[in-house]
Order: sequence, then C-alpha cells, then structure tokens
Amino acid sequence: MRDQDSDTIHRFGLSATKRMLVFTLLSLPLIAHSQGQPSAQPPDAIRATLQPLIDNQTIAGAVTLVATRDRILYLQPAGYRDLEQKAAMPPDAIFWIASTSKPMTVTAFMMLVDEGKVSVDDPVEKYLPEFHGQMVKAPKDANAPAPSGSPEPPQLVAPSHPILIREILSHTSGLPFKSSAQPGALDTLPLKDQVLSFAAEPLMFQPGTSYSYSNEGIDTAARIIEVVTGMSYKMFIQQRLFWPLGMKDTTFWPNSEQLTRLAETYKLDPKTKDLVKVPISQLTYPLDDRRHRFPMPAGGLFSTAADVSTFCRMILNGGTLKGIRYISPASLRAMTTVQNGGMDKQNYGFGWGITKNGFGHGGANKNAMDIDTTTGRIFIFMVQQDAPWGTPAGDTMVPTLEGIAENLVAQPAN
Repeated sequence: MRDQDSDTIHRFGLSATKRMLVFTLLSLPLIAHSQGQPSAQPPDAIRATLQPLIDNQTIAGAVTLVATRDRILYLQPAGYRDLEQKAAMPPDAIFWIASTSKPMTVTAFMMLVDEGKVSVDDPVEKYLPEFHGQMVKAPKDANAPAPSGSPEPPQLVAPSHPILIREILSHTSGLPFKSSAQPGALDTLPLKDQVLSFAAEPLMFQPGTSYSYSNEGIDTAARIIEVVTGMSYKMFIQQRLFWPLGMKDTTFWPNSEQLTRLAETYKLDPKTKDLVKVPISQLTYPLDDRRHRFPMPAGGLFSTAADVSTFCRMILNGGTLKGIRYISPASLRAMTTVQNGGMDKQNYGFGWGITKNGFGHGGANKNAMDIDTTTGRIFIFMVQQDAPWGTPAGDTMVPTLEGIAENLVAQPAN
C-alpha cells in the first residue's frame, strides 16, 4: 500500500505448533522430500537462513512455501506467531496479506471481461456515473512564488479523457492512493461509499500519462463488479474464486478459530532494537467485526501460505486448476504483461507487478508472492513486519530465500 508497501510491491514477495503433525500428515502427498537425494544445501536451508534472523529479532516468525504448478515442495514455519507468548508459528498461520489481495481482486474482475460483461477499454463512468465530470489537478508552475499563509486550492482542468478501466487496473488513472474520507483505517466505509469519495476528488494527473500506485483504482474495479453482477464484491469473489479453489482460510474477517492462528504484527524499536507488537494500522479492530468493518478489495484479505499457493498454482497453470477454468489465456496474458508502459520505472500489468522472469506482488507487512514462469516456481513468504527490517540481513532475506527456492525446484523429484 502506498505509504508502507510501495517499496515492496515489486519484491515478490510458513512456523511449529501442535498443529504441525496433523498438517504434515495431511500434506504428505503434496510435500516432496529429498531423502537420499544428493544436495549441496543443508537439510533445511530456508530454516538455516531464517533462524539467525529470529534469534536477533529481525523477525518474530514466518511461513515459507515453495511449489511448482502441480505440488508443494516445501511448507515450513519458523519462529513465533506471538513472540511475547512464545506461541510457535503454525504452518497454517493466518496473515494479513495486504496488497497481495490486488491480483485476486483483479482476477475476479477479469472473469467479467471473459464473459463480455465489461471491457478494459470502457470508461469507468459507463458503470459508475459518479465519475462523470471528474477534474484533474493542474500541474504546478515551478516558477510560481511560494504561497503565503493558507495554501491555495489546486487549480483544476478537464481530463483529456474519462478514466478507463485499464487505467484503474494498472495504476495509471490518476486516482490517488486513498481519499480524504479515509484518513486512518481503510476498512471503515462500505465499498459504494468509498468509491463515491474517490469520484468526488480530483485526479492527480491526466489519465494514462503517469503511474501512481493506487488502492482507489482496484477498489473502484471491485465496485464495478457489484454494479455489473448485482452481487456484493465479497460474495462474488468467494463464490467465483475462493470457494471453487478451496481457499477456506482466505477472508476479510478471520473468525474466532482463525484468530487463534493469527500471526501478530511487529515493528522494530529503533532504540532498543527489539521487536514490539503493533496493531495493523490500516484495519479496524476487532478483526472479526462484520458490522463495522468492510471489505477492502485492494488490500484487506487474510490468508495462509497454502491458500495463496493454490491461487498461484491456478495462475501458473494458465488460469485453470483441477479441470476448472477460472480466467481465459487472453485475460491472464493481459494481467501478467506490462500495461503501464513502464512509467515511473515500474512494470505493472493488471493487478500484478511484472518481473524479468515472471510476476508477483508484495504486501505492506512485507509478505511476498512470486511466480517464476521460466522455472515454474512459486514462492510464498508470509510475515507480519511493519516498517523497515532494520538489519542488512533482513533487507536481503527475501532474495536469499528465493535463491534457495530455485534450487529446490531444480532438484530431481523422488
């Protein structure tokens, strides 16, 4: 999310308890073991990388998953779900995945494109008339004298064209990250009211001329889902994506049982160099409150490493999984190829950040989801860390783990 995860959006980017034995036994058909196979790596190179970072309180705990298009190669927790309680991280820990929600929301939206109900070249105002007549902030004159006293209101000009759906999906619409109606937490307004506030404020730049990471754009796409289908966004994405895929732990409202598996969020205290538990700043508590908390399509989902990997396996398999097609090859191609012209030195498709070897997305609390299409590797790193890592080893942690993941994929299967 802009203030906290713009530095991780292109860094695409699971912990031991009493659940470990049951989970492992249930997962035996999926988890590949390398017993008897020669390897230059330690028996668990991922844990060997993470344990020192847990010991020095760079992180409290994490869950790491490595998979291919047809199986999970590695799924292991490390460290603590709750550091103060010394509660070990379970492999099925629940994490706030923040902006990793974006590819899921856009996948749901592209289902409507496949059905011919919307076009990415349509203006947003075709479905949401409140956007008609939205103005644009005029560029500031660099030679103008600095204002004295109260700042003057921005000068507004007409847009060169109404914002298009393709622009809200690729962060090129000019919509800001969030509106003035969302000064704190981003889950306090129903989706309809959120979007009304977006349309009431001017664009930051002429549509299609620049790139600026925007929750508003993805949330607006979710509202279009509601208008086109007559169904709430939360129900549409559940019925069309999460339930068919078997993503039973993916939700905007973790229930009482899921909250017992929630990984707490930590932040480094710059003075003591210790990790301090903090709330999720972009969300409202209690997290299971369905009356006062509303879905945030651009970044409100909670999930597990296994659930996220199931979504990724569907994407890596060309939009299908277990014989069910979710999105067409054309929609998948549009999502996972550069759609923003590489503006602002960012390569972004529709809902996905584009890398040299594939695509992925990160989240505000530094979780990572990355798909390498050249090797067929899925890498999921689930962690809840607010603000910078604070150590050089923390800064290089995810790239190091991705390198180990590549080696796991390269090893011959049993």
